[in-house]
Amino acid sequence: MIIAQITDLHACAPGRFCNHVVDTNAMLAAAVEALLALRPLPDVVLATGDLVESGSAEEYAVLRQALTPLAMPVYLIPGNHDRRAELRAAFPDASYWPAGEKLCYVVDDHPVRLIALDTLVEGSGEGEIGAAQLEWLAAALADAPARPTVIFMHHPPFATAIGHMDRINCRDGAALAAIVARHPQVERVLCGHDHRPIQTRFAGTIGSVAPSTAHQMLLDLRPGALSGFVLEPPGLHVHHWAADTGVVTHQAAIGRYPGPFPFVG
Repeated sequence: MIIAQITDLHACAPGRFCNHVVDTNAMLAAAVEALLALRPLPDVVLATGDLVESGSAEEYAVLRQALTPLAMPVYLIPGNHDRRAELRAAFPDASYWPAGEKLCYVVDDHPVRLIALDTLVEGSGEGEIGAAQLEWLAAALADAPARPTVIFMHHPPFATAIGHMDRINCRDGAALAAIVARHPQVERVLCGHDHRPIQTRFAGTIGSVAPSTAHQMLLDLRPGALSGFVLEPPGLHVHHWAADTGVVTHQAAIGRYPGPFPFVG
C-alpha cells in the first residue's frame, strides 16, 4: 500500500498570496501534479491540516477544485488555520467524518488501518486531542490489535527542537504517547504543522512530520530563535507499506527537474 501525505497547503482566495509572498495555490497545483506523477500512483492521500489559510468558504472552494484531479481517496483533517464547519460544508461527500464536533475517524478499507485525530483548537495556534478523543482512540486501537495502523494528525505530539513551534504543538502529547505505547501495531504517527521534514522516536514507534507543499519553516535550532519561513523546495511524503517491511517513508520533492538519466559505467 502506498500512502501519500501532503500538508500545510494554506490555500488562499483567488489572487491572494499567503503572507503576501507565497503563491500557495500554484504550489498546491504543483503538488497535485507531483502526486499524479508518482509511480505507482498512491492508493490514498492524507492531507494533514492547515488546508487553507484562514478557514473561509472561498478558500475551501479553491482547495476542493485543486484536489479534483485526484481519483484516489483523499482523507482530510483540520489544522489550526482551518474551521470545521466551513471544511465540512465544502466537502459534504466526505462520508468518513463522524456526526460529532471532532473530525476524527477510522478508515478500515485498506491494508493499513488509518486513524485520524482532530487537534484543532479553534482560535488558537496550539493543538489538543482532548480526553474524549483519547478515550475513543484507545478503544479504536484495542478493536484491531493485529492490523498495521497509521495515526495521522496536524499538531506533532512530540518536541522538534524548533522552539517557537514546540510552544504551539499538541498539548496532550504525553497522554497520546501513553496510549500508543500500548499498541505495537501503530507503524507511524504522521503530522504536519511544522513545515519541515522531521522524524523522531515516539512511544515505541516513529513520529514523522512532512514538509509543506508551500513554504518551509526556517531551520534554526537555537533556543529563543525567532519564527520565519523560507522558500526551500516544497515536498511531500510517500509512505510505502508491505507486510514484510512495515512502513518505509520517502520524501519527494515537488517540481519539475531534469532526468531521469541512465547510469553509465
